Amino acid sequence: MGNIPEKIPELLAPAGNFEKLAIAVHYGADAVYLGGKRYSLRARAANFDTAEIERATRYAHEHGVKVYVTVNIFAHNRDLQGVEEYLRRLRHAEVDGLIISDPGILLISRRTVPEIPIHLSTQANVTNRAGADFWVTQGVHRLNLARELSLDEIREIRSSVAAELEVFVHGALCISYSGRCMLSNYMTGRDANQGDCAHPCRYRYRLEEEKRPGSYFPVEEDERGTYIFNSRDLCLLDKLPRLVAAGIDAVKIEGRMKSVYYVGAVVRLYRAALDRIRRQLESGEAPDPQLPKIFAEEIAKVGTRGATSNFFENPPQSGDMLYDAMRERQPHVPVGIVRGTDPLVIETRNVLETGDRVEYLGRDPAPLAAVVVAMHDQDGKPLQRANPCTRVTLTMRPPPEKPAINALLRKKESFTEKPQQSTLSPVIHREERVKSR
Repeated sequence: MGNIPEKIPELLAPAGNFEKLAIAVHYGADAVYLGGKRYSLRARAANFDTAEIERATRYAHEHGVKVYVTVNIFAHNRDLQGVEEYLRRLRHAEVDGLIISDPGILLISRRTVPEIPIHLSTQANVTNRAGADFWVTQGVHRLNLARELSLDEIREIRSSVAAELEVFVHGALCISYSGRCMLSNYMTGRDANQGDCAHPCRYRYRLEEEKRPGSYFPVEEDERGTYIFNSRDLCLLDKLPRLVAAGIDAVKIEGRMKSVYYVGAVVRLYRAALDRIRRQLESGEAPDPQLPKIFAEEIAKVGTRGATSNFFENPPQSGDMLYDAMRERQPHVPVGIVRGTDPLVIETRNVLETGDRVEYLGRDPAPLAAVVVAMHDQDGKPLQRANPCTRVTLTMRPPPEKPAINALLRKKESFTEKPQQSTLSPVIHREERVKSR
């Protein structure tokens, strides 16, 4: 593990809307990042207008959480109109940082709101210590390093620059270099670098020969085509002890367009892992190089495409891709968000029935398993079944000791059919290729 680090990194969580922000705060995020209606690379997330950014920032600050706003499109001349006014409104909202990738917007930000720290987006492609030093000379306070770096490369950059370093540790990966992709633009007219990605890397593809239109040739040897660009999702949960030892200042979770359940369930595990490392540091110990088994078991209940460590130890290979489908079936689904604690009131998100076995997600990595023994509607009428988006009073056995507003409940999904799995190998030898991100 090397030298014992002095601190643990900030946990930075996605906030695609206010509800996701509140869930991330509840489960222990130190900071959240969100986008406005313009200038953000998640144009199809709910996002926030300036009044909503002010409200979100007040809420976060009341809970001791910082707010960073994405201003991270690659701007054309037409996009620059109104940037200064927008930045001044963000200053008025008292946001804690700006996430920027475009050098022009960075220059305008330094000139217009020099007091707001600038965090360099991963899309600026910082892959080496000289590049990191360049951006520091441009006034950047924090660098979100490119996702193509190994741990050794991260360590070398850390030893060379004094700026804060941030690393993505969880979430979707693009088949492009640090997310700078043109595939969506060419195929659908939606520009990923303007925040409007259509996610064509998740599409199913077949090969057609030019002189034989309508004759398709499988890239993978089955009749359904192949998801040749579909990467598994990044997961560095079990690598946190080594990232902490490397001196990283912040770890970032992707997912502004993911569900409330995803945000809460992922944040709680990274928070629990970081807290465990903190306790070891405070006792004067070097953090254990491996997390307890419960962390791997729990994160497996959340993912949508399986997991990869990307470039962390070795370049990705074919096993880091998901060729059979757009995503894997989630083993668990959310069933409710706690809206009241005495009595326990939840807002349902999936069908819930008396007799269902559920899990209450507290701050510990292990959930509380319980059985729903009774439900009542808002008029006190007993229910056998509650449909989604219904408020019900819930009786569980055993009950959670200290239920909290915004806590999540989930249950194991039941599948009526076995999912198809391809056992055939791709014709293309992808093991010999390194993914270019």
